[in-house]
Amino acid sequence: MSERAGALLDTVTDQVETTAAALGFDEAFTLHHRAVFRTARAIVRDSALAEDVTQEVFLRLYKNMDSTPGEELLRAWLLRVTMNVARNTLRGQSRAVAREELYAQDAERINWFAPAPEEELERRTEIENARRTLDRIKEPMRSCLLLKQQGLSYREIATTLQINETNVGSLIARGRKEFVRLYGKIGGNR
Repeated sequence: MSERAGALLDTVTDQVETTAAALGFDEAFTLHHRAVFRTARAIVRDSALAEDVTQEVFLRLYKNMDSTPGEELLRAWLLRVTMNVARNTLRGQSRAVAREELYAQDAERINWFAPAPEEELERRTEIENARRTLDRIKEPMRSCLLLKQQGLSYREIATTLQINETNVGSLIARGRKEFVRLYGKIGGNR
């Protein structure tokens, strides 16, 4: 191959292998910022969001300077990345809006079911009265009542408390009578 042909081949090879890195990030930013921003704004229809998309696109360019296409294809690459980032941003926003709406519905439903402060105070007073009444019932009647209330069988209660299974029923019955008697006294003291 002649020197002239070799020099021409080297020049063509250098031109084909030109990447965005050869152009430089600052130059690429200056040349393509406006096109990237306009494309982003056309898709997301919000200038502030388009700025975020533009920033993300150029951040990706900066991180991938060595693997981006040559100068002649850089604009197309940037616009493709812009469209993808903008679409992903819109998808993320729609998911966020859906989550916020669901949260608002849940909060509204919870507030709807939440008792009024007076009802809450009355409920807490009733619970405290029941606890004080239970504290006044003697063992093992109290434990039998509590375990039965939790859904245990007579056999399980007897095993837990290490008492005779035949006594569990009478202890529960006596405990209930005692609770009703004492609760009436405590409830009447309001």
